Amino acid sequence: MTLAQDDRDGMTRDFRGYGGDLPEARWPGGARVCVSLVVNVEEGAELNLRAGDEANEPVHEIVSTVRDVPDTCMESHFEYGTRAGWWRVANLIESYGIPCTLNVSARSFAESPWLAQDAARRGWEAMCHGWRWEPQSHMDEAQERAVIRRAVDTVAATMGRRPVGWHTKSATSLATRRLLVEEGGFLYDSNAYNDDLPYVVPVLGRPHVVLPYSFDTNDMRFTAQGGFVHARDFADYCIDAYDWLWREGADRPRMMTVGLHLRIIGRPGRISGLATFLNHVRGKGGAWFACREDIARHWRSVAGLPAWTPSPPAAG
Repeated sequence: MTLAQDDRDGMTRDFRGYGGDLPEARWPGGARVCVSLVVNVEEGAELNLRAGDEANEPVHEIVSTVRDVPDTCMESHFEYGTRAGWWRVANLIESYGIPCTLNVSARSFAESPWLAQDAARRGWEAMCHGWRWEPQSHMDEAQERAVIRRAVDTVAATMGRRPVGWHTKSATSLATRRLLVEEGGFLYDSNAYNDDLPYVVPVLGRPHVVLPYSFDTNDMRFTAQGGFVHARDFADYCIDAYDWLWREGADRPRMMTVGLHLRIIGRPGRISGLATFLNHVRGKGGAWFACREDIARHWRSVAGLPAWTPSPPAAG
């Protein structure tokens, strides 16, 4: 791949980043750390033979994968997320009066439009996590464009507002970022794990914000190979991360993403880990809790860019 193609796609590898010259984030209120809570909504979008998919989802807790026939055990694990987990997680976050961003595999909203409506009532943002809960690394461009369009239309129809952010499960294709910018309605994506601050990349001649996501301050580590067992494990790890960023933030403020899943942190034996973390941050102070759209808009101003508005679709 040539450098020109890399520039066009916004996917040039960058091992240096900001280096030793970090920008001044200027978070509202002089906050040292911007904290982004991201609640993944994937229930109903997992691979499922009964939904017409090519296989059953292999990622779930403890039990083995069932092939060739419907996996009712897997289905039930995912159903817990919407039946019980949503209310436990959403009500806890709302009780703190802080915003969050839903990372939505759009088929989940198609299956549970009531959840989209409840999230809208709470005033929360939804970014897209694809149509199904799947990587995009092997999709051709026509397929990926169709997935992006279907996901955007579904979130807009169920929640009443289109998404302006995108986060692919695991690996993107090399064209994903370009296709998002080409579509015209995306302010940012979170398809990166490489920094503690947002950054801007040029794609198709347009400045595009990247808000890195995190797999470590993430409840996914409660799964079999992940490392968290008790609620306190999650709390301790997130607290340690926040405290270190808070310390560094005295000089140059940082950003912290906390990844959550309805069927994981929403279990009664785990939810106190989230409460413990939020209590610690509230007690220590120095945080700006924000949805990702607001962070991305703020970062454009930090970068000296004009306020973002959707653009006409770019030529492919």
